[in-house]
Amino acid sequence: MTESSVGALRARMAIASLSLIAGTSAVYLHMYKLGLVGTLSCASGDGCNRAMFSRWGWFLGVDVALIGVIGYALLLTASILSLQPRWQGARWPAALLLTLSVLGFLFTLRLKYGEFVVLHTFCPWCAISAVSITLITGLSIYLWREATRRPAG
Repeated sequence: MTESSVGALRARMAIASLSLIAGTSAVYLHMYKLGLVGTLSCASGDGCNRAMFSRWGWFLGVDVALIGVIGYALLLTASILSLQPRWQGARWPAALLLTLSVLGFLFTLRLKYGEFVVLHTFCPWCAISAVSITLITGLSIYLWREATRRPAG
């Protein structure tokens, strides 16, 4: 295995791990919003509730935490598929991870604007997602660059 392929393998595993962490956080927030779990642990006081139950907590009538659950599940699935030996040299997994992560990153920018600029609040659970999607996007850019350096496969 070349140094480049080891780096790409580690990046895919990191994306899978970050997707699992952020996805679990999104599941917790969505379940809370549905009333399926008790109180929400929020170190910032009422910042989580202010963010989640404001108009910024919904997008086209859908809970943004549910959108996060779906997005992170797609990223987790794509990253696990990209770890399979038969697709490690293919470009499509890198393209899919890059597309999903950039969409998630742009969506997160919208949410962070609402949280910080409009609501003047902070939600640590949302921060987990923001940091995770930023790292995933950086790793996806790395994977795309690695995939386009070699012949299409």
